[in-house]
Amino acid sequence: MQISARADYALRALLTLAASDGELVKGESLATAQDLPLRFLENILTDLRRSGLVASRRGADGGYQLCRPAGEITIAMVIRATDGPLASVRGRRPEDAAYEGAAKHLQDVWIAVRVSLRRVLEEVTLADVAGGNLPSIVCELSQDQDAWVAR
Repeated sequence: MQISARADYALRALLTLAASDGELVKGESLATAQDLPLRFLENILTDLRRSGLVASRRGADGGYQLCRPAGEITIAMVIRATDGPLASVRGRRPEDAAYEGAAKHLQDVWIAVRVSLRRVLEEVTLADVAGGNLPSIVCELSQDQDAWVAR
């Protein structure tokens, strides 16, 4: 799986908002806190607002805040808001892929990949990450020494 810059930046900004305890945070502050390009971040925040994950207020006292508690926003929700489906095959959902002959069962592999992603990304919330209290599946998978070996 490749994590896009949009998803990575969105998560970093939202984690900063999660740590702000509901206070409004200006876009410039979010960009500075996570060393993100402000113009790109502003576009991402617009998508997150449209997705109902953040609210914004204009003006001198304005800024951004989460629309719901950090414990209700999963990593999967953020990735879907920025990039669309968690797993796709040539831009389509795995269940829409069709193969013939020797590749007939490749669709089953793509479905299994999506299920694996969901098992992690739909379990982890912003509150989990911001608080360092990750679900057991994340701790278990990340403690496997083989997980840290690049291939």
